[in-house]
Amino acid sequence: QVQVVESGGGLVQAGGSLRLSCTASGGYGMGWFRQAPGKERAGVSCISWYWASASTYYADSVKGRFTIFRDNAKNTVYLEMNNLKPEDTAMYYCAAKSSPGYSSAYSLCNSPQSFDSWGQGTQVTVSS
Repeated sequence: QVQVVESGGGLVQAGGSLRLSCTASGGYGMGWFRQAPGKERAGVSCISWYWASASTYYADSVKGRFTIFRDNAKNTVYLEMNNLKPEDTAMYYCAAKSSPGYSSAYSLCNSPQSFDSWGQGTQVTVSS
């Protein structure tokens, strides 16, 4: 396992933007999941890398609005969220995969058990 620390949540009006940050002490893939009250946790966006292989994945609900990218030097993955909607309101969790080997971002986001390290979560609230 690795240590995962998230930041960047907050309250924003619909149409606004937020950037979430997630720093992990190592890993071969990271992802953002969200859980709204009364709903199951769902994968939002994931990024994976291993040697020359890399991929990103976005849930249909956020395609075109959210961007995931990584700063290798800082061991940090960012989730840039634009044109936020009230339905984006949720607790957002960052997860990291510390085991070596390549798994596609799609696979990671759709199989959260692939991640072995999770952050405490950061709240995102979008007002209408």
